[in-house]
Amino acid sequence: MRLYPEKLSTHLQQQLLPVYLVSGDEPLLLQEYSDQIRRKAREQGCSEREVIDAGVSGFNWQDILHSATSMSLFAERKLVELRLPSGKPGAEGSKALCEYLDIASGEDVLLIIAGKIDKQSTNSKWYKALDKAGATVQVWPVDAKELPRWLQQRVRNAGMSIDNDALQLLCERVEGNLLAAVQEVEKLKLLATDAQITAATVTAAVSDNARYNLFGMTDCALQGDATASLRMLHGLRGEGSEPPVILWALLREIRTLVQAQQACDQGQSPQQALTSLRVWKNRMALMQGALSRHDKLSLENLLEQAAQTDGSIKGFADGKPWDNLETLVVELSGIQ
Repeated sequence: MRLYPEKLSTHLQQQLLPVYLVSGDEPLLLQEYSDQIRRKAREQGCSEREVIDAGVSGFNWQDILHSATSMSLFAERKLVELRLPSGKPGAEGSKALCEYLDIASGEDVLLIIAGKIDKQSTNSKWYKALDKAGATVQVWPVDAKELPRWLQQRVRNAGMSIDNDALQLLCERVEGNLLAAVQEVEKLKLLATDAQITAATVTAAVSDNARYNLFGMTDCALQGDATASLRMLHGLRGEGSEPPVILWALLREIRTLVQAQQACDQGQSPQQALTSLRVWKNRMALMQGALSRHDKLSLENLLEQAAQTDGSIKGFADGKPWDNLETLVVELSGIQ
């Protein structure tokens, strides 16, 4: 059955289905909704968790079938977590998922965390089988119009209130980046007086930012300033930032540039392409400048370098993560 994200919490209070598919391209929301299912599974006796990542080199779809037939050594029930970054299992994966549903005992819980699934895929055999056996949860990005309401709810959940001026300033500050928004709200909890957030509180939080800012580093690279971007990358490393977080910030911008380039190849202007990708107005000139320094080949190279970096972080590709991040930053800045 189709389950709207905002209804997931209420649903889990009433029951736990044997299958959940959580999909979308907003990492923070994917993580949070998946965590709700994980918590419920633990409460229902799934004390063992098996993670299967379809995005790693050497993955075999037989792993999911083996999980369905193997008995847990430590618990009566287990949570089987399948990560499907592409959102498309392909012919082999489709067959394996359908077979899993046929042979699974029903005691275990299968949680599939997938990238964005297009409309065509929702009509596929594997998707319909999952939807029939359990619940599908499609997570949509929070757009510019919805961001103020979303942020206000976050602030309320944190036990605070926020005035309109502060809310607008905070929206401009995070520019649609939900991970940054959550971090800012946590910071504001320490600065707010009487649990009330004002424009002055937000301004103070901005001025107290770490010297080397993650998003400032990506902006410098997009501006073509490799020297400043590398300096900030080294600063982030010195402050204890983790490579996966830095890669996420860089890859987010690279994917936007790739999609914009594809739209331009189909006849759209850079501004039309970036607008359709929900790029904020105050970042339009920055992204257009980056597009002008890149072409299809250089953007493909950026994706390959990002994949290499991801592999080195996870331990199955050559190179050191920080060295690969340096290369990615330099290439993003447009320096060959």
